[in-house]
Amino acid sequence: MGACLSTTKISGSNSTTPSNADHRRTATATGKHNEGGSNVKSHTPTEIHRNQKQKQKTQQQNNHKNKRKEKSTSRKGVIPCGKTTDFGYLKDFDSHYSTGKLLGHGQFGYTYVAIDKSNGDRVAVKKIDKNKMILPIAVEDVKREVKILQALSGHENVVQFHNAYEDSSYVYIVMEYVFSVLQFQLNSDLNYATLVLANLLKLDLMITLFRLCEGGELLDRILGKKDSRYSEKDAAIVVRQMLKVAAECHLHGLVHRDMKPENFLFKSKKDDSHLKATDFGLSDFIRPGRKFTDIVGSAYYVAPEVLKRKSGPESDVWSIGVITYILLCGRRPFWDKTEDGIFKEVLKNKPDFKRKPWPNISASAKDLIKKLLVKDPRARFTAAQALSHPWVREDGNASEIPLDISVLSNMRKFVKYSRLKQFALRALASTLDEEEISDLRDQFHAIDIDKNGAISLEEMREALAKDLPWKMKDSRVSEILEAIDGNTDGLVNFTEFVAATLHVHQLEEHNSEKWQHLSKAAFEKFDVDKDGYITPEELRMHTGLKGSVDPLLEEADIDKDGKISLLEFRRLLRTASISPRPRPNHHHHNNNNNNNNNNSIQIPSSHGVGVRVDVDSHTSTQG
Repeated sequence: MGACLSTTKISGSNSTTPSNADHRRTATATGKHNEGGSNVKSHTPTEIHRNQKQKQKTQQQNNHKNKRKEKSTSRKGVIPCGKTTDFGYLKDFDSHYSTGKLLGHGQFGYTYVAIDKSNGDRVAVKKIDKNKMILPIAVEDVKREVKILQALSGHENVVQFHNAYEDSSYVYIVMEYVFSVLQFQLNSDLNYATLVLANLLKLDLMITLFRLCEGGELLDRILGKKDSRYSEKDAAIVVRQMLKVAAECHLHGLVHRDMKPENFLFKSKKDDSHLKATDFGLSDFIRPGRKFTDIVGSAYYVAPEVLKRKSGPESDVWSIGVITYILLCGRRPFWDKTEDGIFKEVLKNKPDFKRKPWPNISASAKDLIKKLLVKDPRARFTAAQALSHPWVREDGNASEIPLDISVLSNMRKFVKYSRLKQFALRALASTLDEEEISDLRDQFHAIDIDKNGAISLEEMREALAKDLPWKMKDSRVSEILEAIDGNTDGLVNFTEFVAATLHVHQLEEHNSEKWQHLSKAAFEKFDVDKDGYITPEELRMHTGLKGSVDPLLEEADIDKDGKISLLEFRRLLRTASISPRPRPNHHHHNNNNNNNNNNSIQIPSSHGVGVRVDVDSHTSTQG
């Protein structure tokens, strides 16, 4: 709903067509770029104002064209899909609300203030014209928007949803009213430095802006800070709230897909005001185990896997990593004069932590950002993991940390692993120190509701049920608990939990030297004589299995020499981390295809010509 300051958005061939899906607000790259860096001084306030007026003129011309198209369609006798669709929403809007002044409008809808007749409270109403929903995809976009708002209703960092109504002509989406109109004049109130930075961040300045929340945008507060950056303490508070939104989305099987400062607004002008996520125009539900193949989002915040057309919830975390970087230094981690150049930077380069102010920023803050901006989504922190990080947890506690979708996923995977993989993971888990398992301890405490130090079948059932896209039968939950329960006492203790849920790929990616040490220590728990190999006899001794261990040996013994080397053992651990998840037969949006595994990608060019960039191909399964 509310109008936000816009940046150029990018989209791939599988994204929704803009003219039929205003609510997704997907747009192709325009080819017009605001230059930054060494050239940013060439843009004066007058030029920015002139460019903005030209953009507004172009938008008005496009609106006139769309109106002519709609009239032409009407003359041809085509009945819009919106007019023939019963959305299933309540039919008595006028009985509950009286509509007031207009707050803003888009191509297909208007936003008004309305009064709740039952208590006199003000609400915001998005009124969407059914005549504008020409194609079925426009109808689906409205339904998805309502479904998303319903799913996130009640979260303190999301604008609240009240209800949805319809009549023969319109759909009405009723939400929390927190609007205020900000008169934004291009005068001495906006100094030259602010204008330049706004331009650098691709901020479209308008004479009058509708603000969803009285406190204004996160981006405005960045611009208003000294040196356009936050203190670490203040930044941690902001980042924590964004991560909570992402974690909540992911538990609902929802990917935001456009995390950026402009889409987070403050509830009030107070320094400790809550952030509110306001724009879910590109958000979509994703099928378990699948990936999006379209390219959507905002160029500066887009994750590498989005450009590779194999993205999922991990892409939201990347975007929050970019925002965190900007909050702390006032610069973007990936920059170029063109979108093509930005994409290449995202795919190939790492953020700079050497220039000022980074030498004066804590190691903990830099550690978090590096773990959020890992190129490989398998090794990237999840939103829930990031909430357990010491820098984000400042003044926070474990009770505020939501369940981690990757932890729940790893528990589901563990039951499918071979006995040898399970033994190997248990050995690796026993080598980890508190730093490596701190996030898993938070997750264990979140699942262990009665705090007795063990997870029961009922507690595991409740935890797995919170990963909403996965519908698990009770018998399946029992199988998972039995597989994780190494000592067969009917409960899962913390050591058993760590073995089933640890992130092997992250261990290797975040600190390769430490990974070498830990994996060798786990290997030596099997290699009793320290000759560098695990023999059948040592395997039998460690596992306690009777009879032949040849089936176990064959899985890891790649060179077929009758024993397992350290390299083969490490390979076994890695494959445990990235084993593909089963694919339940759920009906979701049809963008969730996991194909296009080529080692190069076609990037949408700002000049209408594709730019091919060679990239490493990765399997984007979470692990």
